[in-house]
Amino acid sequence: MGLQKPRVAIVGATGAVGNTLLDLMTERGFEFESLELVASARSAGRKVAYSGEEYTVCNLENFDFSNTDIAFFSCGTPVSKRYAPVATSQGALVIDNTNAFRMDKDSPLVVPQVNGKILRKRPRSGVIANPNCSTIPVARVVHELDKAYGLKKMIVSTYQAASGGGLTGIEDLHKSVGDILNEGKAEDAHAGRFPEPLGYNVIPAIDVGLETGFTLEEQKILQESRKILELPELKVSAHAVRVPVVNGHSESVYFETEKDIASADEIADLIRNGEEVEVYHQGAEIRYPTPVKVSGSDFVHVGRIRKDRLEQNAGWFWVVSDNLKVGAALNAVQIAEKVCAFAREEV
Repeated sequence: MGLQKPRVAIVGATGAVGNTLLDLMTERGFEFESLELVASARSAGRKVAYSGEEYTVCNLENFDFSNTDIAFFSCGTPVSKRYAPVATSQGALVIDNTNAFRMDKDSPLVVPQVNGKILRKRPRSGVIANPNCSTIPVARVVHELDKAYGLKKMIVSTYQAASGGGLTGIEDLHKSVGDILNEGKAEDAHAGRFPEPLGYNVIPAIDVGLETGFTLEEQKILQESRKILELPELKVSAHAVRVPVVNGHSESVYFETEKDIASADEIADLIRNGEEVEVYHQGAEIRYPTPVKVSGSDFVHVGRIRKDRLEQNAGWFWVVSDNLKVGAALNAVQIAEKVCAFAREEV
């Protein structure tokens, strides 16, 4: 057995990202020797149909990873901190979708289209970290701009969907909308996992607050962008907002570069060089993607591309992606695909 055709375990298989992982493995023809579905004791014993077979969900508390080559973890940061080291100690390579190891010096933080070359070598920790759902699409776009102009600053405003809170986040959005429509009182509507009802509302803070006045979600965009792009001095400031959208994160990005920018057309042409990127740009015409239109897409979608009117070395763009796919499961599967491809090269 080996990474050429791995034995796979999905930890958190019954959650939103876990379900998307399974769908993507089918869509992309990801080949594996065997598959184990793993979750908490609450979901253990459930039957899950996948690719013509029925799988019984295993209990993470006593799962043996010694017969696993690649373990995808999508079960929350506390679970990853506790069980990912168990998996790696038993020989599995962990691809972790939480915040647990993203800033660990021995765990690479990977967007395959940007820094996938580092996957040739197994990490010292045995863990490959999957970045935050808001960081991935921005990193993929500005990577192309950095190569041409030299990136030095970003200001990122995110407009993040309910699905960023998992299946329960989507349920809470629908419940709050239903309460408002049925009872007519937005302030008394169901909030669930959100600090306030999300239906017909926006919440201008995501994740826990920090002493800096920023939130952890906003700090992730700063720290992760620097690590992925290998730009430790990159200036990044962010504001994360939860919006009443079912799925698909949107982001407005202002950037400054070392070199002057010729035109919006030049920015658009550079962004088009990225892998799996769709650009909405045609001269002065205002063109843009929206979450409803791109939900389910494997691409990063970029519009509202423009050169800043006051600064010769600055510009703007609007980026939208399916956060459950591009921002989570797809990036994880693409990491695994690249790891397996490198392993086949060495045989």
